[in-house]
Amino acid sequence: MMQNKVNDFLAKKSLCYDRIDRFLMFRMYEKYKNQLLIKSVIQIIGTNGKGSTGRFLTQLLESIGYSVGHYTSPHIFGFKERFYKNKDIVSDEELERAHEQLEKIFKEELNKLSYFEYATFLAAVLFRECDYIIFEAGLGGEYDATSVFEKEMSIFTKIGFDHMQILGDSLEKIARTKLKAMSKKTLISSEQEEVVLQMAKKIAKLKNVDLIFASNFEGEYLSLIQNYIQKYHLPLYLKHNLILALNAFEILVSKEKIKAALIKLGKLNLKGRLEQLEPNLYIDVGHNVMAAEALRDQFIGKKIILVYNSYQDKDVFEILKTLKPIIDTIKIYKYISAERKLISDEIYNIANILGIKCEEFTVLDKQRKTLVFGSFALVENFLKEWSDKK
Repeated sequence: MMQNKVNDFLAKKSLCYDRIDRFLMFRMYEKYKNQLLIKSVIQIIGTNGKGSTGRFLTQLLESIGYSVGHYTSPHIFGFKERFYKNKDIVSDEELERAHEQLEKIFKEELNKLSYFEYATFLAAVLFRECDYIIFEAGLGGEYDATSVFEKEMSIFTKIGFDHMQILGDSLEKIARTKLKAMSKKTLISSEQEEVVLQMAKKIAKLKNVDLIFASNFEGEYLSLIQNYIQKYHLPLYLKHNLILALNAFEILVSKEKIKAALIKLGKLNLKGRLEQLEPNLYIDVGHNVMAAEALRDQFIGKKIILVYNSYQDKDVFEILKTLKPIIDTIKIYKYISAERKLISDEIYNIANILGIKCEEFTVLDKQRKTLVFGSFALVENFLKEWSDKK
């Protein structure tokens, strides 16, 4: 059966970035690219907002009749969530056929690929007939697996601190690594630190890139955007990502068709982005300082129960310091994490230093406003437990 075949392959692969040969994907693509012909590729790179910006753009393009494939990572419940095509997650059967095609193309060399590299090539096969393919970068940057394809456009969301052990220990280094993946036509969010904007201009000049800074809309367009925001109660950071997606739509299609696309645009079809599950229960898969800032701004003036845990490579002190104004109590959610160690004890110490009440999560209090915040794995484990107890 398909799921066994794909899962058996993935079970052999590590999700740890430091064990990956960054140049393998490029060598493999160069060798097999004539068998991996795909149409217009848009790559989305950044620290936060990649998934929602890409899905907004996908749904906007779909609303006026284009066939679109959207590749995201990671997933919450199942691997196939990473592959969205023609208004839905791909089926098990489609995933199986794509895997079999990759086996025919790569033969025994398929086993050389890492988890993310395999998934990226799988997306190329799944979406080969689509009018547009939107690739969300992993760590992002010139050596990212999604950077191997010829791109019609690059989109950069806000760039901040994350994966510092790999990308660099300063915002300038992180920005340089990500921005060097620019294609000839590049759209960048204007909500950046000055060092990022200057780096973008410098790299664009060196690479002779048509660099476009995202701008706000006015008049009738602004009214339509505000109507959409109110209809679906978009949080602040999703408003920004919608604007960025609309800028990309204007470049790819035209400004004139924005009206038709917005009128038909449905609710964001993407799980875990400040998603409200019950009147007092929210989940969010952001897990860095920038995501914490967005959540603080969203819940400012309120006090919440924060259901949380983290891995060692995150700046937990800064994340919790950022969230402190809105936290009533941190409740540490413990679950089995095979590949990466959770730092429950360290979180207790940090909470004590910051003067935040902290205890182990035991049961959900439906009368208290609660935010489950952390990695995709944490949210996945929490949702499975929560669903079982409903």
